[in-house]
Amino acid sequence: MPHLSLHDSQRRATVPFTPLDPEHVKVYYCGPTVYDLAHIGNLRAMLTADVLVRLLRFTYPRVTFVRNITDVDDKITARAHANGEDIATLTARTTEEFHADLAAMNVLPPDIEPRATHNIAEMQALISRLIENGHAYAADGHVLFSVASFPSYGALSGRDPEELVAGARVEVATYKKDPGDFVLWKPSGQDQPGWESPWGRGRPGWHIECSAMSHRYLGESFDIHGGGSDLLFPHHENERAQSLCCFPQGKFANYWVHNAMLLVEGEKMSKSLGNFLTIRDVLAQAPAEALRLLLLGAHYRSTLNYTVAGLQDARKTLDRFYRALAAGPVPQASVPQTVLAALADDLNTPLAIAELHVLAGQALAGDRAAAGALKAGAGMLGLLQEDPEVWFKGEASEEDAAIDTLIAERLAAKKARDFAKADALRDQLQAQGIVLEDTKEGTNWRRA
Repeated sequence: MPHLSLHDSQRRATVPFTPLDPEHVKVYYCGPTVYDLAHIGNLRAMLTADVLVRLLRFTYPRVTFVRNITDVDDKITARAHANGEDIATLTARTTEEFHADLAAMNVLPPDIEPRATHNIAEMQALISRLIENGHAYAADGHVLFSVASFPSYGALSGRDPEELVAGARVEVATYKKDPGDFVLWKPSGQDQPGWESPWGRGRPGWHIECSAMSHRYLGESFDIHGGGSDLLFPHHENERAQSLCCFPQGKFANYWVHNAMLLVEGEKMSKSLGNFLTIRDVLAQAPAEALRLLLLGAHYRSTLNYTVAGLQDARKTLDRFYRALAAGPVPQASVPQTVLAALADDLNTPLAIAELHVLAGQALAGDRAAAGALKAGAGMLGLLQEDPEVWFKGEASEEDAAIDTLIAERLAAKKARDFAKADALRDQLQAQGIVLEDTKEGTNWRRA
């Protein structure tokens, strides 16, 4: 297995990955705030984590992957009120939808999926510890982290605190000692979720949630923390500050992995532009593997431009890969070293896909060992999980028999040199969305 290298956001360099414990690698990723369907931008972070964890599991004897659920947040409260439903109903439904969408995308579930509302006591314990250590203070029912108390604040994102404050939307409040101080605990009104605490009835700030959950399940030091680049500041910067101030002898996260954002047809995705796409929006247009291949076709640290044309190209690529598998028996094989080397090089999925193209070409030329390697290599990317016949034709149905009958009639017409009838039957099938492929062995068909 080639040695894994990762781009560490804090070091701002691609460096060899050395686990704290080679017998047990620990990974934490920020999960969703469950108030709406997941969009394809959310999916990119989940796919990056999925490929990373698959590679780690291939390489190390034990991996613990934790991905949280944020189920207390002001966005959730606002959406529940707008929908006229209680918060528990909203978060349960959207969590279930999130799980279903990721399962459709063949994203493997985490080992542990803690929910913020199940870890309030842990959050309060960290907040109390920060107050005792002189890194936080209570004011007007709030508890705030004192940024000035932590000299290395800004080291993760690479900017000094004054620049960070100037570039962020900082709430101006009289109870803050410094404008950059951020909320650990805030008071709750009667129409807001709340828990009793030493500082009054309230709810946690967003940043303390992940510090508490990562500490509970992974300890003071763990290997990798990941998420989208939009989380680098303030969320991950604040997480790091809180956790290191609570446990100064620990490392918190030893490596930070951030994926870049994506565009939709060249523009930033937003509801106001009408280009906001949920996972389900795309899966109504194309198979899940096509979307997965499209997103993995760009390096995770590169901005990805999602386009309809790109989605169609991804499907055509998968058609080629599946034809390579369908051309004969597919023997069991090990993951090719070329694919492993690509992924070990900071998760270079575009290079890994290029290696799959090479194997597909060899398989289509009759090399069945290459077909086995193609399937094994694609499996590391969560691809080529369908039966080729199902990929091309869909799940078997009564309609298949009617299609086979028309194809047989067309073949008989061609043998009788009634080419007009043969063409008419082809057109009839094409109108039904059936694409015919004539080969030496006979006629294959697939759904367009």
